[in-house]
Amino acid sequence: MFSPNLFDSSHMFDMAHKTSESELMGNIRDDDYEIKSGTEIMDAPSGDDQDPNQRPKKKRYHRHTQHQIEQMEAFFKECPHPDDKKRKELSRELGLEPLQVKFWFQNKRTQMKAQHERHENAILKDENEKLRAENNRYKEALSNATCPSCGGPAALGEMSFDEQHLRIENARLKEEIDRISGIAAKYVGKPLSSFPNLSSHLNSRSVDLGASNFGTQSKFVGEMNRSGDLLRSVSRPTEADKPMIVELAVAAMEELIRLAQSGEPLWVPGDNSSDMLNEDEYVRTFPRGVGSKPLGLRSEASRESAVVIMNHVNLVEILIDANQWSSVFCGIVSRAMTLEVLSTGVAGNYNGALQVMTAEFQVPSPLVPTRENYFVRYCKQHIDGTWAVVDVSLDNLRPNPVSKCRRRPSGCLIQELPNGYSKVIWVEHVEVDDRAVHNIYRPVVNSSLAFGAKRWLATLDRQCERLASSMASNIPEGDLCEGRKSMLKLAERMVTSFCTGVGASTAHAWTTLAATGSDDVRVMTRKSMDDPGRPPGIVLSAATSFWIPVPPKRVFDFLRDENSRSEWDILSNGGLVQEMAHIANGRDPGNCVSLLRVNSANSSQSNMLILQESCTDATGSYVIYAPVDIIAMDVVLSGGDPDYVALLPSGFAILPDGPGHDGGGILEIGSGGSLLTVAFQILVDSVPTAKLSLGSVATVNSLIKCTVERIKTAVMCNSA
Repeated sequence: MFSPNLFDSSHMFDMAHKTSESELMGNIRDDDYEIKSGTEIMDAPSGDDQDPNQRPKKKRYHRHTQHQIEQMEAFFKECPHPDDKKRKELSRELGLEPLQVKFWFQNKRTQMKAQHERHENAILKDENEKLRAENNRYKEALSNATCPSCGGPAALGEMSFDEQHLRIENARLKEEIDRISGIAAKYVGKPLSSFPNLSSHLNSRSVDLGASNFGTQSKFVGEMNRSGDLLRSVSRPTEADKPMIVELAVAAMEELIRLAQSGEPLWVPGDNSSDMLNEDEYVRTFPRGVGSKPLGLRSEASRESAVVIMNHVNLVEILIDANQWSSVFCGIVSRAMTLEVLSTGVAGNYNGALQVMTAEFQVPSPLVPTRENYFVRYCKQHIDGTWAVVDVSLDNLRPNPVSKCRRRPSGCLIQELPNGYSKVIWVEHVEVDDRAVHNIYRPVVNSSLAFGAKRWLATLDRQCERLASSMASNIPEGDLCEGRKSMLKLAERMVTSFCTGVGASTAHAWTTLAATGSDDVRVMTRKSMDDPGRPPGIVLSAATSFWIPVPPKRVFDFLRDENSRSEWDILSNGGLVQEMAHIANGRDPGNCVSLLRVNSANSSQSNMLILQESCTDATGSYVIYAPVDIIAMDVVLSGGDPDYVALLPSGFAILPDGPGHDGGGILEIGSGGSLLTVAFQILVDSVPTAKLSLGSVATVNSLIKCTVERIKTAVMCNSA
């Protein structure tokens, strides 16, 4: 948080800064002000006259006269939203300041709104009870489901396609109940932590995710979970916090603009043809930042620019909407939530939008702990038409600020181009305690390739290409037509599910089992009951990360090639793999979605379909796949709803092991070795957990270790 001196009258910002702040304060919703019948006036000496030993004078409370109240009541009936001109005229007639008149009308509107909300609250409570009762009826019907063949109790795995529909509708109904419960709680003024939907949302993520053993690095698990408690403990900002948040956001916006547009000496050339922040110059340029760097934290700053295939309007919308933001950047953002919207913007767009958020950032590996932030996001359109979106941490608003990651002003500038594209300048500046990062990942983390601006911008560029491909109308003849969008949507859900489960994120309620007898494989289990898009039963997940002395591009090309799949995929049983459908979704030939058929070598076994998406950019690559039901896939290829297809994604995340060198000695990403993460998810029969921890866990552990050995051998042989 910015230094307290920032808010003293002796250290006020210049007039331009104050203008921006006053404009932003005007955008905050009127119902954010406390109801008062008068006006509080603070008597305080100026910055030049203030005596440090003198106590500030108490607030002087001014109560309006009965005549003033009657006149304003009458005026309110005619015009509840007077403009500046009308407020000034009324203030002259009544002998009040225009600001007093403004606040009286704001408070009056709040009072009227509160009366209306109390009535709506009663209606919402009734509707909530009806929905709860209906939900209970659905649950009872599902619990008493019978097998259509024998009439006995139906096992979850025997559910028909229609029953799958009912199960998904039941889950959607539960979400609606939680949403209405949250609205009702908000209207009666309960704190954010008491929202039923938020409480269940957070409690489902409270289970320890840890690893079985990562040598001396295993201690990060407990530290990560203690850090996770910070996000679960934060609540909405108070009324007293909001002016401070506004001033902080305005100052952060100014800092971001200067960071994005300045050259040397603030930024100096660094490795990988990227810019490196001059820390000494930064302190001189921004002396009133969020304060000095805490002990034990390391500074990490980077800047990148690129042209992306998306207009500025859609880009801003993605950044402001937490759901879209976490979906587009699913490989980086494992969890995101908007706690409170202080301003929605003006003039029908996001200019002036201000919101308080929490987010968790990750690397696709269980060996790198996540970074959690509590911050304010501010969006503004500047005079030249450029849009800017900035984040800055609100750490000192927490009761016990012990964050392991502090976000200094970071974000992006978006400039509209004549062809409908956008030029984006991205700035990332954080201070983080990364001592828990595993040794093999330290080079890639320290070089800002893991969390820096290059990765954010490379991900955005790739996702813009993907979105453009999904909306393409000039489909080549012979390509999928009706099922193209459905297949891409299904692949998107598969990728999101894989990314949120492969790292150290607490986004899923995984339970860590007993030690697996391995020092590098993490095995976890969860029950999938009312989870749309996942097969019902008990799911085992296993993940491991390791280094291999082969460049990332070679590893990526080997793993995505269906012709080499039999060399590492144990589940294909040596069968011939054939590509049935192919959808390109990027300029790189490796960016595509494929439907593969595994023709079993054993005639007694049925053939298997595999949905696979491979994607690559300058900072990392993924090969993600999942077995799919043939009947369900026929529905998708016909243009049906892909939400009803159950998926258990597995796959690979490939990162460079740090900046490498090409033949001329120039630094180049991906010319060295690779950091490869392998993750499997397997559906297990509904048997007691004690048996799972002995038999099934050992099977999965052996499966992943055998796959790793096969990959190492095959990749090394193909690279020789």
